[in-house]
Amino acid sequence: MPETTTNAVWFSSPNICLLELVAASGIGQIVIDLEHGVFDLATTDAFILTARALGLRVHAKTLAPEMSPIQQMLDLGAHSVIIPHVGGIDHAEHVCAFAKFPPLGSRSCAGGRTFGYAPATADHFDRQNKATKCYPMIETADSLKDIDKILALDTVDGVFIGPTDLALSQGRGLYGFTDRDQQNIRQIARAAKRAGKVWIMPAWTKAERQLSQELDVDFMVTTHEHSILASGLRHTLT
Repeated sequence: MPETTTNAVWFSSPNICLLELVAASGIGQIVIDLEHGVFDLATTDAFILTARALGLRVHAKTLAPEMSPIQQMLDLGAHSVIIPHVGGIDHAEHVCAFAKFPPLGSRSCAGGRTFGYAPATADHFDRQNKATKCYPMIETADSLKDIDKILALDTVDGVFIGPTDLALSQGRGLYGFTDRDQQNIRQIARAAKRAGKVWIMPAWTKAERQLSQELDVDFMVTTHEHSILASGLRHTLT
C-alpha cells in the first residue's frame, strides 16, 4: 500500500526549523539518516516526537542492520525502519525479524511511548506489527539476487533502493543512472509489484523521478536537507 504522500525529504541532522518548513509545505513524510547523519539518541528522540506532532510520517534509516538500532527507532515512535546493508535471504530473514513482535518476528517489548506509557493491551503487539513498517535496503548484489525471497518474508513490508551502494557492490563504480542502473531499478520495482509490497526510491533527479513514476513507485525521497541549504545559499548569493 502507498504511503500518505508520494514525496519525502531526507534529513542528516536534527534541523528543527527545516522540519517545520517541510511540514508547512505539505510534504507528509521524512527520512532520518542515523547511519550517515549526526543524530544522537537523545536528539533523535526529540526529533521524532516533534515530527510526529507536526503530522509527519517518520522513516528511520537505522544505524546498522542489528537488533538494538532497529528496535530503538520503533520504540521512539518511527513509523518505519529502513535497514541498511542487508545481504541475502538468510541475513534479511534474521535482521528484519527485529522489526516485528513475536510470533511474527523477534522484536523485544520495551513499553513507553508506543504503549502510551500504559500497560499493554492484548492486541497491542498485533497492532504494532501492522502499523510499523520494515523496509530492508536493496543495495548489495546478494540482496538483489534474493529480491523475490526477501519480499516474500512476512516481516518485510517493502524495500528501499540504495542505488549507489548497489552499483558499487556490482563492480560498476559510481552510480550514474546508466542503463544497467535502470535495469536494477526496474527489476526491484517489478519484484515489489509481484509481491504486492511497497518500493521506495531516492529520486534526486528529474530522470529518476520520471522512471520511478512510470514504474508506479510508492513514494520517492526527492530532496535532501543539504541540497535545500545549498540551493538556498546559491540563490541568495546570485
